[in-house]
Amino acid sequence: MQLPDVPGILDADEVAATVDAIAEIQLADGMIPWFPGGHCDAWNHVEAAMALLVGGRRREAERAYDWLRANQLGDGSWHHYYIEDGVEDPKFDANVCAYPAAGIWHHFLATRDRGFLEDLWTTVERAIDWVLELQTPRGEIKWARHADGTPWPYAILTGSSSIYHSLRCAVAIAEELGRERPDWELSAARLAYVIARRPEYFAPKNRWAMDWYYPVLAGVLTGEEARARLDERWDTFVMEGLGVRCVADRPWVTAAETCECVIAHDAAGEQGKALALFEWAQHLRVPDGSYWTGMVYPVEKTFPGGERSTYTAAAVVLAADVLAGTNPTSGLFRGETLPALVALAEDAVDDRR
Repeated sequence: MQLPDVPGILDADEVAATVDAIAEIQLADGMIPWFPGGHCDAWNHVEAAMALLVGGRRREAERAYDWLRANQLGDGSWHHYYIEDGVEDPKFDANVCAYPAAGIWHHFLATRDRGFLEDLWTTVERAIDWVLELQTPRGEIKWARHADGTPWPYAILTGSSSIYHSLRCAVAIAEELGRERPDWELSAARLAYVIARRPEYFAPKNRWAMDWYYPVLAGVLTGEEARARLDERWDTFVMEGLGVRCVADRPWVTAAETCECVIAHDAAGEQGKALALFEWAQHLRVPDGSYWTGMVYPVEKTFPGGERSTYTAAAVVLAADVLAGTNPTSGLFRGETLPALVALAEDAVDDRR
């Protein structure tokens, strides 16, 4: 692995400083909270572990996966939020529980450590099977379960898109280990169909930028279809010279959404826009290598007040890795290391809820 270097925007030494800023917040047991004294969720924890690995901190990344395995519940899930001494929010988010598969495949791509993959296979299998219990006959995946196990009544496009990417990573892990799961492949194909063709199956969240770019970031939409989707709402969500606003009706620019959008544009073959967005995100950089979570314009006030989050720093590092293109992990979000899945015909879809 090489430290990413994006010429003229972010060099390898600056990436290393950002990775160091994440590592400084990791707790002794491996947990990576959002910020000192803050909470942790499995999704952002894994994203931070991926960034640690890109930055050459393999030991710290593997400690993060040790924490993940130690805190997985017997049914394969994780609670929504953890704090240093326990659980803060006991509900269960399907997207959060699926994402470890993406991080574990990412780790294998970088290290080729088959023992690591074998050790975490049960973690992946239990998590994905738990998530797919929330898939409806139509294909979408309900967002969450209450603490008592009752499913929430609706699905979210962003979460289902991210789950699709995690499912493809899980299928890749299964294939690498010779433990084929054709049921996962079919679930992923059904999920991709409804994301691409049935927006009415998801709770309306058009105000949020993530619903705009996540079907592209996750690899559901590709090529011209992906570019058309990104072009459609560029003017709605992008503040020229500053980055991506997290919601359409507020001037709140966040570095994480901006860098995720970098990855989406790269995946769609729009490297010029990806580089521009990445450059704009750097105005949120702090001298120690960390990043403000967001900024409100035109007052230029940070929000949440004074927060510099590990997941934000991680998004920057992952975007840098994608743009630099020098590592085995660089093409993950372009689908270069993921198995192709069969596309479903419309008459193969079950319209029952």
